[in-house]
Amino acid sequence: MPPIGQLLGGVNFSALKVVIQEAQGETAEVAILYGAFINTIITFLIVSFAIFIAVKMYNKAQERFKKEEEEAKPVAPPKQEVLLTEIRDLLKK
Repeated sequence: MPPIGQLLGGVNFSALKVVIQEAQGETAEVAILYGAFINTIITFLIVSFAIFIAVKMYNKAQERFKKEEEEAKPVAPPKQEVLLTEIRDLLKK
């Protein structure tokens, strides 16, 4: 998160909060830490984008390997052609 904070002008997201009740004596302050939530959301978006790119690259690689395998396989002649060659061979005999 530090690089993103620097891009946005040195904002420290984890320090952002809305204080509902100040600390009184021994009780701690009551606050909504929305900065931590923003930090978590941005981290989630970065990680999910990285996973999306990795899966997309994996799928492209799988497609490429499938095409190479299909090109390497010998193509069988259609059934009609096989039957015609059998008939031709029988007529030659």
